[in-house]
Amino acid sequence: MTSPLDSSSTTDAVQAALGAEHAAVWCCGLATAFLPAAQAQPLADAALAHRQRRDALVALLEAAGRRPVAAAAAYATPRPVTDAASAAALLVTAEDDVAGAWRAVLERTDDRDLRTTGVTAMVAATTVGRRWRALAGVTPEVPSLPGTSPT
Repeated sequence: MTSPLDSSSTTDAVQAALGAEHAAVWCCGLATAFLPAAQAQPLADAALAHRQRRDALVALLEAAGRRPVAAAAAYATPRPVTDAASAAALLVTAEDDVAGAWRAVLERTDDRDLRTTGVTAMVAATTVGRRWRALAGVTPEVPSLPGTSPT
């Protein structure tokens, strides 16, 4: 039986997506200290989605006999996080990184289940990212090509 991780390029992309999910979980935790109470439930929902995708990737990698990349103890933020706007900007970066990592998975697999998960993850990252973009005052609120770096 073949595995969606038979290709090293697919495995590398899945490991990168796992790393992005690890980082997003950490960013959600940091942002909790700075976002207003009205954002607590959306943030908790986003963190849960990242943890669920993280756990699914760990299970996929382990089932294929691969060692999943571990989460870092902490992550460097692009800018200091000191208030709600900077916390939201951090979450924008995390969601963009997740979308980009999953886009790379989509480019490296033909596996139907993995592609379905990847598309779902990209849509979720774009949807959740829109909320954080609005809170951070980032425009456009929805990137024209989710999963790609703006030029």
